Amino acid sequence: MTAVTDSAALPPALIPGYDGGPFGHLPGRLDDHLFWVGHLHNCAQEEEAEELLLGADEAEAMRLHNLLLSGAEWPVFSVPLAGGRRFHVVYRAFEEDEGVDYLLQDPGWESAELLAADDGHFTGPGLSWEELVAVADNGLPGGSTDDPHARLLLLLPAFGDDAVPADAEGRVAAALRARTRVGEPERLAAAMLEEQGPCGPVRWTAAPGGYRTNDGRYSFRNPAGAYARDAGRLERIARALAP
Repeated sequence: MTAVTDSAALPPALIPGYDGGPFGHLPGRLDDHLFWVGHLHNCAQEEEAEELLLGADEAEAMRLHNLLLSGAEWPVFSVPLAGGRRFHVVYRAFEEDEGVDYLLQDPGWESAELLAADDGHFTGPGLSWEELVAVADNGLPGGSTDDPHARLLLLLPAFGDDAVPADAEGRVAAALRARTRVGEPERLAAAMLEEQGPCGPVRWTAAPGGYRTNDGRYSFRNPAGAYARDAGRLERIARALAP
């Protein structure tokens, strides 16, 4: 079951620098197989992965997904990080501009950083495999769930990396097995890690300042891309996510 462990699990009244809300707290959705089918649907672009994920649940799952993106409140799911930082996954319920935003918030920053947006104009990826696993496994209490499997799947659509380790497939499969009812989690994990969503895998390298950036065409963390953050912001994002 989803565990909500302290008052920090409550949704933020606001997220600095991010318009929207009011925000709603729906941790119980993380126990719903249909939620995960809808949440992960853009991670399954090719026919094989799509069939493995959606299966007979497609209509119900997408109905729920669309419902979460159409209410007066914006569902937000949070994962705590060290130093009082938080990762927010926000279901942006703007009419005709719906999507899921992945934001990194630090108490010392004036504005949260948008790392990825899963919508009709996908931007990202915003997390390397190493960063994704570090966030999922940090063991910090609070947020919407303390389950590493749920945390991994919650942030998976914001991930992209062309250098995933040999054990990545088993890790994703274990999360799918724990949180969904898909029939072949190993096959689905392999397909999802091969495709890696709308943008596909990206290459992560060290910038001159030593912090990590990628070469994704639509990534905020690509210093040469059209959506690039400036060097100072790229550095603080990488430092905040450092395992």
